[in-house]
Amino acid sequence: MATVLAFHAHPDDEVLLTGGTLIKLAAQGHRVVIVVACDGAMGTPNSRLEEFRASAAILGAARAEHLGYADSGHGPVLYPDPPGRVRFARADPAEAAGRLAALIREENADLLLSYDSQGGYGHRDHIMVHQVGAMAGELTGVRVLEATVPRELAVQVSSALSRLNGLVTRFTPEEARAAGTPRAAITHRVDVRRYARRKQAALAAHRTPVYARGRASRLFRLAVALPVPLFALLAGREWFAEPGAAPGPVLDDILRSRSG
Repeated sequence: MATVLAFHAHPDDEVLLTGGTLIKLAAQGHRVVIVVACDGAMGTPNSRLEEFRASAAILGAARAEHLGYADSGHGPVLYPDPPGRVRFARADPAEAAGRLAALIREENADLLLSYDSQGGYGHRDHIMVHQVGAMAGELTGVRVLEATVPRELAVQVSSALSRLNGLVTRFTPEEARAAGTPRAAITHRVDVRRYARRKQAALAAHRTPVYARGRASRLFRLAVALPVPLFALLAGREWFAEPGAAPGPVLDDILRSRSG
């Protein structure tokens, strides 16, 4: 059996990007550990870490940890650090990588899940996850796989949402065209439709974004209210890219590698 450590930026990212894959791994008897860099709060700490741990339990994780940083927010302004906490975007990458490497070594992890170089859609905390994950991989020698989405799909989804009243995304067409990873560079695609009910339940455990105000929260509420078959259709596949992978077919098992 393998130990897989999934490193994410914020509470709820663990569900959106890798939830079904983690459920599948845990169901197969592998040890799943989830680490979030940020606490999910821009200011005063809230209940996001409690929601994260509840979500992790639904996903089948044996351990859920917070790396110790505060959210950095999305947009042109990087606000001052909140009292007693450092925003992840201001963290010393080497220090953060050292914290993550310590967990990797403690768990004797076989695989680290991180993010692609764009951080999915360019969020500063997500880009830091990529940088810190890559550094921790070098420090420990653990195999690294980057959670991502096909760039072509990101463009299609962004375009479709922009036409729906009240669900317009905060991302520009230019940002969508730079998001994710070109489909040709994706090495793993995992079908997680059979785990859709649990993935949706894990997403619903994040009550703060579901019941907050704003466009993103409207999308969250819609996602957790969808009939399970429709949720499975929309969120039933997860994608990964392996740095340095040799040419070959797209794999459906993230524990297999086609690295050269």
